[in-house]
Amino acid sequence: MMGEWKKTGCVLCAQNCGLELLVENNRISKVKGDKDNPRSRGYVCRKGMNVAWHQHHAQRLTHPLKKVGDSFMRISWDEAVGEIAMKLKSVTGTYGPRSLAYMGGGGQACHFEAAFGLGLLRGLGSRYHYNAVGQEFSGLFWVFGRATGKQYNFLESDERRSDMLVAWGWNGMQSHQIPRAPLVLKEFSTSPDKILVVIDPRKSETAEIANIHLAVRPGTDALLTRAMISIILAEGWEKRDYIEKYVTGFDAVRPQFEGFDARAAVAYCELDYEQVKEVCRLFATRKWSMHPDLGIYMNRHSTLASYLHNILMAICGRLAVPGGNIIPGTLMPMGGHSDERDPKTWRTVATNFPPVLGYFPPNAMPEEILSENPERLRAVFVSGANPLRSYADTTAYERTFAKLDLLVTSELAMTETAALSHYVLPARSGYESWDGTFFPLTFPEIYFQMRRPIVEPEGEQLEVGEIYTRIADAAGIIPSIPDSLHEAAKGPRPAFGAELMKYAMSEPAALKNMPFILSKTLGKALGSGNLAALWGMLMTAPKPLRENAVRAGFRESPLMGEEIFQAILDHPEGLWIGKCDIDNNMALVSTDDGKINVYAPEMDEWLKGVDAESERRLMENSDEFPLVLNAGRHMSMNANTLMRDPEWNAGRRACTLAMHPDDAANLGLADGQTVRVTTEAAHVDVELEVTDAARRGQVIIPHGFGLDYNGNVYGVNVNRLTKNTHRDHFLATPLHRYVPCRVEKI
Repeated sequence: MMGEWKKTGCVLCAQNCGLELLVENNRISKVKGDKDNPRSRGYVCRKGMNVAWHQHHAQRLTHPLKKVGDSFMRISWDEAVGEIAMKLKSVTGTYGPRSLAYMGGGGQACHFEAAFGLGLLRGLGSRYHYNAVGQEFSGLFWVFGRATGKQYNFLESDERRSDMLVAWGWNGMQSHQIPRAPLVLKEFSTSPDKILVVIDPRKSETAEIANIHLAVRPGTDALLTRAMISIILAEGWEKRDYIEKYVTGFDAVRPQFEGFDARAAVAYCELDYEQVKEVCRLFATRKWSMHPDLGIYMNRHSTLASYLHNILMAICGRLAVPGGNIIPGTLMPMGGHSDERDPKTWRTVATNFPPVLGYFPPNAMPEEILSENPERLRAVFVSGANPLRSYADTTAYERTFAKLDLLVTSELAMTETAALSHYVLPARSGYESWDGTFFPLTFPEIYFQMRRPIVEPEGEQLEVGEIYTRIADAAGIIPSIPDSLHEAAKGPRPAFGAELMKYAMSEPAALKNMPFILSKTLGKALGSGNLAALWGMLMTAPKPLRENAVRAGFRESPLMGEEIFQAILDHPEGLWIGKCDIDNNMALVSTDDGKINVYAPEMDEWLKGVDAESERRLMENSDEFPLVLNAGRHMSMNANTLMRDPEWNAGRRACTLAMHPDDAANLGLADGQTVRVTTEAAHVDVELEVTDAARRGQVIIPHGFGLDYNGNVYGVNVNRLTKNTHRDHFLATPLHRYVPCRVEKI
């Protein structure tokens, strides 16, 4: 059969760069960047070029499986759905809704499942949604909630209008995280009118091209930030007019920085004071934005460091202004607002952690399962996630998942998590279904692409939303749907909308079950529950999205949602569906006074304890663990656990322990030999890579390896070396970038 080029997007990272895939005999045979994609404009990285390895491999699941003894048996969808629904009702009926959790949300590419997963969760009375956001970004979004009034009103770099970009703990040359990241970073590095500042302990690929590299001591980012704020205030460089007009809480935080010994702090950070002071001067005079990353969020003082970054940018007048860090527009927010001060907000039963953005921290789940509390977790749904490789403390997850009454995994592949499950349900991939993401990565334009199926499933796979719809139906969650609504779904969509509204007014349970109702009606007509959910989302678009859509060229009318929906269908390459008001970003701040709040009393005592002497006492190396492990290295050769077949990296040194030559010489170690890395949690044996890209005293292992592919394990699972209790005390974010360890000859 002749091949056909089809437009789609990459599913391997949050950039979702536009791709064109040549499909021959139902297989992806060639890949190229899609020049028509308005966001990526033809750019594609090595991972995207190898996306066929994600779609086609020997571990793809093709039919439902049930654990019987130590092995799996094939069962029908009806059997799987019926048995799971019955067990769900039994567990929640006996132990209450807090016994159930959902771990998922679509990962890097397929966010529509979240509407259905949450519908099932809440239909059974639970609020326990665990997600990777709680693994990496909880502190950041908590700070945004205090700063802007809503956790989903987050601030990200407007690098297009900046003349200086600060990459703090971010290796964008490898991890991307903004559109066309390597190209953007190189432009900042080489343009005579721009500056690239990198603050990172090691000489990363981004640090190598930086105009200024502050090689901060590992784990001292909060100390350095406090010192920088102190320097700016001592020099009188703060933007007083901006603070007076747009900032609240500054008078409450200012005393924390007056009289602070910035010189001692900078010295302990192993940096030159005059160079740091010069960077502070640039902060006070340039039109700059900042892009922090996991080097901050998964490091010592995680939440506090994000809090200090917010203060630093506020006193320099760089929040909610063009060229600073702005609130982007969205089609759908990345989560809800969770205020832990509200007594109605659920917390974890055993560990007492609150959600952020509606997401609970995966680091808490092992303790929640092991708890003696009668309401402990007993049933978990997992989809679009592989906690046995993606989350901290693999050993704890193995031990605790074995104690669950019910573990159901919806997945593309027989992952390590699936192998422990009671039921394994085959999901369609991002190339076998209608799906998309809601990552807001551009400003002022709002981009959206609804990927369409480009290959046919070779088995009984279903969209995850359809899987949850069937389980919810069997569990008796979905209200009865009249025949008139099913019939209307076969006709014009506006007429269906009118019939749907009439039904919703007569059925009290309709609104909270709307994704399921749309899936069972319009979804049947369109061939996708996800597509039906998109239509419903657009038909109920809030006023800000409608205003942004008008600026992008859509007509304000009662049928605007239908017009946008059709435009999305007509543009497989993706399109701009909205445009924010560039000059009035501050209007999106929703605090009580409309100003950016820089003060959170919860941080007071924590901040007071971050000074040079206190850090020296806390960070003193032990004889047992004299080195610091950075547990997670972004590279072109890893993609979380989305690429299971190691052949995509054939011939490459993809999973090594990187160590500085001086440390290797002191330990009598040589490049290429196998060494043992030991932490409080465990030890692993791994190939040593001696490189000056590592920092003295710090070693680094990439994430996303140690996958069991057809009985062979390739590389090491770095999460075996991390403890789930080695975490931010405030919100439980794992401190992966600062894990004490030792390295030895075997």
